[in-house]
Order: sequence, then C-alpha cells, then structure tokens
Amino acid sequence: MDWITDNLGISSSTQSKILASIIAIVVLFVARGLALRAIHRRFEEAWVGYRARKAATYTATVLGVAILAWIWIDAFNDLPTFLGLVSAGVAIALADVLKNLAGWIYILGRRPFRVGDRIEIDGTRGDVVDVRLFRFSVMEIGNWVDANQSTGRLIHIPNGVLFTNQLANYTEGFEYIWDEIPVLITFESDRHRARNIIENTLREHAPDVETTAGARIRETARSYHIKIGALTPIVYLSVKDSGVLLTSRYLVNARQQRDIGQSIWTTILDGIDADPLVELAYPTVRTYLQGPIMIATDASATAPDGSSKGM
Repeated sequence: MDWITDNLGISSSTQSKILASIIAIVVLFVARGLALRAIHRRFEEAWVGYRARKAATYTATVLGVAILAWIWIDAFNDLPTFLGLVSAGVAIALADVLKNLAGWIYILGRRPFRVGDRIEIDGTRGDVVDVRLFRFSVMEIGNWVDANQSTGRLIHIPNGVLFTNQLANYTEGFEYIWDEIPVLITFESDRHRARNIIENTLREHAPDVETTAGARIRETARSYHIKIGALTPIVYLSVKDSGVLLTSRYLVNARQQRDIGQSIWTTILDGIDADPLVELAYPTVRTYLQGPIMIATDASATAPDGSSKGM
C-alpha cells in the first residue's frame, strides 16, 4: 500500500475506497450467483429462472450503485448530494419502468380507453382485456384475419407507448364505425335497378342506428366537437374503368362488421342473380373492329386455275 502511495500518488483514503468498492462488487456478484443457484435447485420451471435472473440483476445493480455512492461520498456531510446521485442512478436504470408507471397513471386519470374498448396503437389492433401497473393486454384482431375478427393472440403492450404513439379508439363514446360495400356492375346494366337492390338490402340488414343510438352519438359528438351528418345508410355512384361502382355506406357495431357485411352481400348477390338487367363487372379487354374484315388465304392451297386443291 505504501508503494502505491509513493509511486502513483494515491492517498491511503482513496486506496481504502477502491478496495472497499472491489469487495462490494465481488460480494454482490457472489450473492447474486448463490441466490440464482438456490432458486434453480428449488424450482425447475424455465420461466421462474428467467424472472429470478431479472430480479437478481436489477437488485444487484441498485444495491451496487447505492453502496458505491456511499463509499465514495461522505454521506453524513453531503447527504443531499448522495441522495441526488442515487436518485439519478435509479431514474436512469429504471427509466422504462418509471415510464410505464406514468402510463398506468395516465390510463387511470385521463381514461384514453377502458377494459372492453377496441383500440389500435403502434400497429396493433384489439380489444382491451386487462390493464396492469406496467402494461395492458389486448386480444388481437385483424392482422392475417379479415374483417377485424380475433386472431386468438393475446398482445401485451407496455403502458409507456401511450406517450410515443397515437391511439385510435373504435368504441369510445359510441360503438359504431362506418363500413362500405362496393358493388361494381357493367356499363350495360340498369344502374337504377341495381341501386334499388342495394338500398332495399341496406334497409333490411343495416342497423337502424338513427333510432337506437342517434341521440347518444350526437351527444358524444358535441363533447368532442365532431360534426355528425346523416346516420342512415346511403349509396354513392362513381364510374370506374370496368363499370359503374355503387358503394353502400352504413354504420355498424365495431364487433358485428363481418356478420352484417356477409348478410348484406348475400342479399345483394341474390337480388342481382334474380334480375337479368343487372350484371356484375370485372376487368375485361374489348376489341372493336371497324370496316370490312379481310381474310387471307394460303396460296399453296390454291390450284393454278383458281380452284382449291382437294382430295
């Protein structure tokens, strides 16, 4: 120790702190290993070992920072500095944890969604089934499944993503979304009869939102300053390359989109099948010839006198 003091210029006090720091780190490392070994002997499940390693690592890190700070700072003479450094170290080490905790408080306070709401956030869509201290869970919809039906996967999302990603709520305020069904018919079809088929189908199968939830929807719209027009189904007409497009637009419960859509499509197709003046269109290529059509003959098949060769 005297040689180190004389040649490196390190005081005995600093040497003692270095030695104490090394001892503290070794003790924490050995204690962590012994704790993990005891847990592995008692529990054979892989998930228990994984969680134990995470907990031991976090605990050893926090204790190590606190002990090193205590060694290198005179805690009794400079307690505010010590507490400030410890707090900064904890905040850096647990930044994601604190962010998720703040997200949980935001969910409880501002209520961007509740359990049972259908939401979309960070590219994930689903029904919220659970909200916890550090994350919330959704039952996924869509993805490889059509018409926003469930995939069967449970997705766990950290609460902190609420501060960095936009959130879409399908069911906040009222549980209806606009859905559209496009029907493309040929130019030769009677578009008026086709429109009647679609409008009659919507009256039969589309939900009567105006009667059942119109007042509630408009009350919610006033709360969020949303402009709400007609809530009744409507059919729009436009022209495409392959025919006339009739697009039906109607309000439907977010969780009944596929069932209602299937009923509407089935009735529309049955109506078109029963009407000879309406035909569905699809991409086609048409060739128009103008003037007389000349058909060339093979010279080798004609005799010198003009007659055709035959057997």
